[in-house]
This record gives sequence, C-alpha cells and structure tokens, in this order.
Amino acid sequence: MCPSSRHAGGGERRCGVVEDGDRAATLGVPSLVWREGQERRVRFLLADVVFRSARVLDAGCGVGLYMQRFRDLGAHVVGVDIDAARVAEAKARDLAVAVASAEALPFGGDAFDVVFSHEVLEHVGDDAAAIREGCRVLGPGGQLVVYCPNRWYPFETHGCYWRGSYHFGNIPIINYLPRSLRDRLCPHVRAYTRRGVRRLFRGLNGRIVRHQIIFAGFDSMISRWPRLGVALRFVCHALERTPLSVLGLSHLVVFEKGG
Repeated sequence: MCPSSRHAGGGERRCGVVEDGDRAATLGVPSLVWREGQERRVRFLLADVVFRSARVLDAGCGVGLYMQRFRDLGAHVVGVDIDAARVAEAKARDLAVAVASAEALPFGGDAFDVVFSHEVLEHVGDDAAAIREGCRVLGPGGQLVVYCPNRWYPFETHGCYWRGSYHFGNIPIINYLPRSLRDRLCPHVRAYTRRGVRRLFRGLNGRIVRHQIIFAGFDSMISRWPRLGVALRFVCHALERTPLSVLGLSHLVVFEKGG
C-alpha cells in the first residue's frame, strides 16, 4: 500500500504521492544496530512482561534485532514483516520469520503470550486492524506491547514531503500543526496523542496495564558529541518522571488480554 493511503486517523486517502524509491518513507527504517536505546526499551518491558519460555510474536520485526534479544531472554520467538528483503535478512540470522502484514497475521487464536509491535503501527494501512489482530492471536492473559510515535515530540522523525519530494530527517514543529496540514506534509506516517493511541484499544477484551511516554536514547548524538549527548539524555530521561514527559519521543502501551 502506498503511504498516501495511510492516514493518522486510520482512514485511507488516494494513492500517488510516494514513488517506489521512497522506501524509507513507506516502511520506516528498522533497528539495524543494537545500542543502549534499544536495550533501554527492553528494560521498560521487564516490569510487566515475562519473556522466559513465553511464545512471542514480533509483528513488524524488520531484520530481527529485537527477536534476537527476546530469544536471549529465553522466549520462543517468531516474526513477520511486510518487507521480503528484511525477512530474508532476518532469516539469515537464523530467525523464524515470514512475510505478512500486521493487519492479517497468519496465526490462529491463542498462539502467543506476547505480541510486540515496535514503531510499526504508524506505518500500517489500518492501525486499528493491526491492534485487533495482535489481540486476536494472544491467549488469555497475553500481552500486546506497542511502541509508537508521540505527536507532541518536537520533531517528526520520519521526514516529510515538500513540493512533491520526500525530505528525510528530523523535521521540527510539523506535528504541532493542525491535523489536516500535518497530514499533507506527512501522509506516509502517523503520530499519536495519548488519547488517540488509547482509542485504538477501545472495545477489546482486556485492559491497558501500562501507558507511558519515553524519550529517545540519544545514541547517535552521544557517538558524535559525547558530553552534549550524555547531558541531554540525563535531562530528558529525568523528565520522563514529570508532566513534561508529554514531549517524549514514543508511547509505550502494554495491553493485557482478558480471559
């Protein structure tokens, strides 16, 4: 599906904005190197999720770095991704992966104890359907774990379109614009308010057991400007315990399926 058919509210628009060359805009860029930022995201989960001996699905697994980490924690892990090239790379890492979309998972009910969706929801054609599918394949008491972009982060990290061309990078202020204008500049990706992401879980059998907003790991900045990066990371991670967490990079939601 072309990104122009993706809408922040889950609806569809006409195609034609994105060309095949804009692959990063269409699918996002998966984690390619394991660093402190990714490890920190896993540590957040350990307060609520038991991985040892758990059946885990990584829905939108990319090249499989999180799958490898969950396997190290003792989980039985499989993954799916819509990009065949990334699936091939994950298979080369000796991981159990297949080509499939998050909205149509090739598994029956009660197949998993944990479904993990890391920065995938914003790219899919129908985000509400992806959440329903993740919940469907869980067993009773299973957990659906979602990381997705926060709209009030000061930068749009997925780039934008301007005069018909895609511009990669961190673009400031865009997510603060009115929804109609923001979606014209970023038709390829969603960003979620707290209310917006919780709305996706309405009507499902279960409850949200954790919802918090976290800041970035600042790994790239630390590698270039160590002192500045470490200082910024210290300040921003401290802000996660204050009302200013609303400016963080990503939502973390842990949803527990009912019996």
